[in-house]
Formats: sequence, structure tokens, C-alpha cells
Amino acid sequence: MSNAALHVARTGLDAQNTKMRVIANNLANVNTTGFKRDRADFETLAYQQMVAAGANSDTENRFATGLNLGSGVSVQGTSKINTQGTLQETGNALDMAIEGSGYFQIQRPDGSIAYTRAGNFSVTAEGNVVTSDGLPIIPQITVPQGATSVTIGNDGTVSATLQGETEATQLGQIEIASFMNPSGLQQISNNLLVETAASGVPQVGIAGLEGRGTIRSGSLETSNVNIVEELVDMIETQRAYEVNSKMIKATDEMLQYVNQNI
Repeated sequence: MSNAALHVARTGLDAQNTKMRVIANNLANVNTTGFKRDRADFETLAYQQMVAAGANSDTENRFATGLNLGSGVSVQGTSKINTQGTLQETGNALDMAIEGSGYFQIQRPDGSIAYTRAGNFSVTAEGNVVTSDGLPIIPQITVPQGATSVTIGNDGTVSATLQGETEATQLGQIEIASFMNPSGLQQISNNLLVETAASGVPQVGIAGLEGRGTIRSGSLETSNVNIVEELVDMIETQRAYEVNSKMIKATDEMLQYVNQNI
């Protein structure tokens, strides 16, 4: 008796285990600023064609449906769900959220550029605007010593009142990067993503133009993870895992019966 059913059930266990890991990561990042939830996408494995649909069943008739046996399932990939998270007001001028599509540009230690939706920025002792890990935003913005009333416009214009002056001075402008396929960006650590061949090249420009989102100063974008939805997915995944486990047990009992009685 073939153990093909055992193999099929095993692929089901592997796939559901991977999906559970995706759900666990979503729930772990429920409070991560700018986090976008992932979804596990499944695909069928190769089918074994025993009888081709339309093949001759005899000299005058043909098979209407054929006989195809599947070999299981696998996780095709993970899709990032880029829906807008809730904007939460903080009152801190250097906290920024993007309302709409787009990403802040961050310079990594090796000089390459990464992208993020997490806008919890701060100022170094030298006045440079950086992430919580000390990575500078691009274009680099420097706040002069003693500057007050730092404001950031919806188009990314950064202004401040300098010592001895009464009118605000423009310090620079934060640009937003957009991608043709943002789901193709590769997630790395520290809330950062990097460009891939699937994402396409970044289209960098002023916030609010050419489909890019606007910048909301004094706010942060929360994670778009819905706890209730993730818990429902977790229960469904757990049930699917149990069913595949029962399939392995039932197939094993069938094989034992054959070995003992035939």
C-alpha cells in the first residue's frame, strides 16, 4: 500500500506550521511602529496524472474528467499587506507618519539606502535627525544648536526658528520614496526594508505629489495588525494542523491493517 497519503499530510503540517509562524510574527509586532502584517500564500504541489481528461476510454468514448492525484501543498510566499495603520498623535514634532503610500529613506552604515514607515525620529548631539538606532534620514536634516519651534509641513518642509531671529528658517525637505510593487520590498531588521528586483526602483520626490502620501508631523503610524483577525487565523491554522495530524494517524492505521491482515 502506498504511503503517498502520509507525504501529502506531511506537506500540510509543514505549510500550516509556516503559516502559524507568520501569524506569530504579526502578533509579536502588534505594537511596532509602522509594521505591516504578512499573509502566508499557499500553492498546490505537482499533480500526478493517472488518466488524462479527454483520453479515449474505449473506441467510441472519452473520459470526461480524468484522474489527477495531488501531492500536497506548500507555502508559495508571504505577501505584505500594506493597508494604512492608525495615525496616533504624540505631540512630538520629530515624530512623523506617512498618510498614504511611500517610505522614509534611511542611510545604513554601509552607505546603502533602506526604507521605513516608522517615523519615530530624534536629534543627535550634532543636530542630525536620525532613527532610534542612530541612522540618518535622507536627505540629511540638521537642526542648528539653539533652534526652537521645529515644524514639519505636509510636504516634508522642515523649518525652525534660529537664535536671534523672529521668522522661521527652512532647514531642508524630507523626500518620500514610492515603489511600483511595495510588497516586493525585503524586510530586514530594525523596521527597515530594502529594494529588490521585484519592488522596482524607488521613485523619490516631494510628499503629496505623484501618488506619494503626505507627512503628518506629531503623529506615528501604528501597526496594521488586527488582533482579532490574527486570532481567528490562528484558530483556523490550528484546526488545519490537527486535521493533517489525524490524516497521518488514520493512514498509519490503514498501513498497519494491511501489514497485519494481507
